[in-house]
Amino acid sequence: MAISTEDNIERNFRITNNNAIDMHVGKRVRLRRTLLGMSQEQLGTELNITFQQVQKYERGANRISASRLWDISQILDVQISYFFDDMSQDTMKSSPRRVGRGDNNGDVHSEQLRDPMARRETLELVRTYYTIEKPIVRKRISEMVKSIATSLSGE
Repeated sequence: MAISTEDNIERNFRITNNNAIDMHVGKRVRLRRTLLGMSQEQLGTELNITFQQVQKYERGANRISASRLWDISQILDVQISYFFDDMSQDTMKSSPRRVGRGDNNGDVHSEQLRDPMARRETLELVRTYYTIEKPIVRKRISEMVKSIATSLSGE
């Protein structure tokens, strides 16, 4: 079966622009940076790049090289594997190798909309939660939220 030029262009676009794996890694960078209370500008300064470049990394518009990802992991104080944690099967299917062979059937955009960790509201909630200094108070708040969620899901 011959692949049309249009199909080939579409496949190459998915390999190099906003690939699901690049977007996942970018989201994890953003999550960790936000949890630490660090701005894009501060991270950019540490990396000797502009905050716009950090934005592109976090959106998955630009790929993060291995050496840059290493630097980011050092600045954000996480293991490099952190950026690949919690990756869905659909995202894994979006690797450039698989897309190049035509193995990808995942819908990246619908996955983004469903991911609560990508929402600013979630990041702000977690960051605020960890500003509570007393562990027992944090634990009680966590239990309260779980209880409310459980009772609402039973409606």
